[in-house]
Amino acid sequence: MARFKKNKTKNSRFEYQNLMKNTAGVDEVGRGSLIGPVYAAAVILNKNINVKILKDSKTLKKNEREILSDYIKKNSIWAIAKASKNEIEKLNILQASLLAMKRAIKKLKKKPSLVLIDGNKIPEMNNYKIKAVIKGDTKIPAISAASIIAKVARDNFIVSLSKKNKGYHWNKNFGYGTKEHLAAIKKLGVSPHHRKTFMPVAKLLRHNI
Repeated sequence: MARFKKNKTKNSRFEYQNLMKNTAGVDEVGRGSLIGPVYAAAVILNKNINVKILKDSKTLKKNEREILSDYIKKNSIWAIAKASKNEIEKLNILQASLLAMKRAIKKLKKKPSLVLIDGNKIPEMNNYKIKAVIKGDTKIPAISAASIIAKVARDNFIVSLSKKNKGYHWNKNFGYGTKEHLAAIKKLGVSPHHRKTFMPVAKLLRHNI
């Protein structure tokens, strides 16, 4: 991302704000989960938003993420998209994650002049300027914002899914491979929502569990 020197001209601050105003941050959530879709969000922050309170979603408590998610949505241009479990199984999780990101970027009501993506991979998109930022969710406020709204959206979906699939404790583990979750799969079997290409699930299927 471009760097700017301290305000030696009246235009430098405006130039910086103008760049950030049309910069989208993008992040995904759910790559390591054993169930359901992977989500991605793209966010263009309004210039007056308080960026100091935006942090990586993994460092925030559930209620903090929910409050911030509402705040971000009211003070930004945002979009959320996903890639389904079937797409994950067909493409692999990396390609499915990039697909979800691509969909989120395209759903934005305003085309960004620059897209900053958390990680070291970017989706292939014509006519978009895209850069990968390693650990971007801890460095770039717009990426932090994207991580927050994506996680809240996916968590809410998984909680609703958990109510219809009792016994797997998805409302607590959100589909990740905890001991409790793996024990539940052995007891209840693999559900239609499990990613059958993921090793723990695939291993259990091979042993007809």
